[in-house]
Amino acid sequence: MDLINSFLNLVALPFTFFAMLFFLPSWIFLKFCLHIVRTVFSEDVFGKVVLITGASSGIGEHLAYEYASRGACLALSARREDRLQQVADRCLQIGSPDVIVIRSDVSDAHDCKRMVDLIVHHFNRLDHLVNNAGISQVCMLEEADDVTKARSVMDINFWGSVYTTKFAAPYLRNSGGRIIGLSSAASWIPSPRMSIYSASKAALAQFYETMRVELGSNVKITIVTPGFIESEMTQGKFLSHHGKMVVDHVARDMQVNLFPVAKVEGTARAIVKQVLRGERYVTEPWWMKMTYVWMVLWPEAVEWMNRLMNMTTVGDGSSHDTLGKRIMEMVGGQSVLYPTSIHSSGMKSD
Repeated sequence: MDLINSFLNLVALPFTFFAMLFFLPSWIFLKFCLHIVRTVFSEDVFGKVVLITGASSGIGEHLAYEYASRGACLALSARREDRLQQVADRCLQIGSPDVIVIRSDVSDAHDCKRMVDLIVHHFNRLDHLVNNAGISQVCMLEEADDVTKARSVMDINFWGSVYTTKFAAPYLRNSGGRIIGLSSAASWIPSPRMSIYSASKAALAQFYETMRVELGSNVKITIVTPGFIESEMTQGKFLSHHGKMVVDHVARDMQVNLFPVAKVEGTARAIVKQVLRGERYVTEPWWMKMTYVWMVLWPEAVEWMNRLMNMTTVGDGSSHDTLGKRIMEMVGGQSVLYPTSIHSSGMKSD
């Protein structure tokens, strides 16, 4: 066994290099041709049934509007039933022929099964599963009062998607449907204070990579990795070091600082457009893909930059006054980098 591994250690690098040299150009050209075909013949979701979790606000809400404008039937899920009903009413006005609202907690497996059962009973089918529900956490690991309270981040962001996928998979197989998993660019960017959140999104991305193999061509999968998008998170709603959901604009500015925040309407439109083209991966805004390239090729530089901007204190040395936040305030960056809506303080709990 050691001899085989020693042999593979010797040949793996040259084999990979020559395989990439000879086959990669042809594969890139083939993917380009397929992209053209998919752009011309994108999926028509008129009359199809789409389940969207976390649809009461943010990306989930606006994904619902995009699907509704294309004539899809919708099942909207979240914990805020009153807010969901408002989203459902607008979806009906936009063009969805039928919308149902299901109050559910995706961190509860029984609730997820009940949700899928209700959808199949009502529509007799399921075509798209959009696993969008999630919460954010901003806290240094060593500062957490009770680290076990961060379990809810993994329970909702990761296990919530696992549960819904488990119960929806048979129906998606029958319809030749699609799963859209909302991961995050944070799954590869080592941002301080977001360790548990980033881990949950990385786990989610790898879960769906494996599901591609297990489900095969019967169920298509699109993994979405947004950057900073206009949402409750960029409005400052986080799980704090106390283990409670809070609205903290200072923590928001420390975390987002000089990153531009994309408008949610345009992001949702771009996501649905690429999903219907059959894209395996979607990153919005597009330039965030380059941060992955940097992370692969020069991870030390990414680590250094994150430490410099998000960890270096200025002024009186307060941990709440980091270099990135101070630069943004000095140049008036909020008015340029942040949409007006994220300055709102009227937050609600999901």
